[in-house]
Amino acid sequence: MHGVVGKPPGATDDHAVVTSKIMLLMLVAMTGVAPISLYMLVPALPVLATTFGGDISVAQMTVSLYMVGIACSQLIMGPLSDKFGRRPVLLAGLALMVAASAGCSLAQTLPQLIAARFLQALGGATGMVVSRAIIRDLYSRDRISSMISLVIAVMMMAQMLSALVGGLLETAFGWRAIFYFITAASLSVAVLIALALPETRAERSESSSFRGDVGKLMRNRAFIGYVLCQVLASQIIFMFAGGGPYIVVTQMGRTTAEYGAWFATTGFAYLIGNVFCVRFAPRHSLEKLIWFGLAVQFCGALLNLVLSIAGINQAPLWLFGTQMIVMVANAFVMNNAAAGAISARPEAAGTASGAMGFLQQGIGALVSQFGAYLGGHSTTTLPLTAAIFALSIACASAMFFLVPRRTVVVSEELVKKAEEEDSRML
Repeated sequence: MHGVVGKPPGATDDHAVVTSKIMLLMLVAMTGVAPISLYMLVPALPVLATTFGGDISVAQMTVSLYMVGIACSQLIMGPLSDKFGRRPVLLAGLALMVAASAGCSLAQTLPQLIAARFLQALGGATGMVVSRAIIRDLYSRDRISSMISLVIAVMMMAQMLSALVGGLLETAFGWRAIFYFITAASLSVAVLIALALPETRAERSESSSFRGDVGKLMRNRAFIGYVLCQVLASQIIFMFAGGGPYIVVTQMGRTTAEYGAWFATTGFAYLIGNVFCVRFAPRHSLEKLIWFGLAVQFCGALLNLVLSIAGINQAPLWLFGTQMIVMVANAFVMNNAAAGAISARPEAAGTASGAMGFLQQGIGALVSQFGAYLGGHSTTTLPLTAAIFALSIACASAMFFLVPRRTVVVSEELVKKAEEEDSRML
């Protein structure tokens, strides 16, 4: 397999048989199964509230507690994958998701559905945390970012269609059909991984432990810096997603459908950023790419702030057009900072990935609420854009003050090898 650092001790010869395209397919599938399942149910929320005779806010808990399940899963499954291996933990998580998805389809009350959704997220999100650890197991430090970007780019294409698929299934066959589909899809992913994914984790010393891994990571200044940079960058997305609907619908007097169309442009910009990251990562060190992203992110956030002060971005075109610049840069910052964080201690990649994912989701829940407050209690875009500008400064500060300087020379041979691998995958 191209780009692989080396076979883990004890790995079978099957490891060498796995092609890049099959590995990419498995990484995308295991990463996307949880978020795609999240968005598929969103169009059916009003129907759930009507069906079970509950308030829409109660039905919304099928989404909010799902996100809590994703956060908890990453904190639990990451360390377990370091201890027991990527493959058994991933298969156990997917088995839980299959069972919980079947339980969702059989739910007779809203509380039953909410509980089953939490378990569904707890199992499904295993793929999100383990996929990053697998990428760290297989690829060199300066190839990790491009692989993460490639996986996210492909996954986002599927994720953009998930709400549409969910709406079509509900309209044609009822809301339970969504869970029939998710059950079949998660079972298919589990079978694919059981048949094709070898164990990628290297053997650990007997003295290794969760407490020891956490202690070493917390004492690693570079890890703290990369994690803070990645988490703070992700909060820009949560902040804008929380406040955007109130600004567009309440302040600007536009429809929710129009907001949805404008918000899709930021997702498209993030996708473009990931594609650029795939192409540039093999040629430059991840630190250089992070600083490039931080600079563009800062300029985009500053421009949006200036437009807010001037009162120009009170129209969606200006607000979202400038935010698209921020989102392209955000992809560079998040993916390369994630690569740096899980590379700080390769033997604890699962723990590092889990801690980062937990902080991202946990803090994101609070930040999105704060963004909603800023958007809903203001008459201009200034409070929201000022908060995003502050987050962009915080990202750069974490990188500047905590991450040690590192110079990486990228050889012509490495560039040629990376280009060959990207051409095979794409």
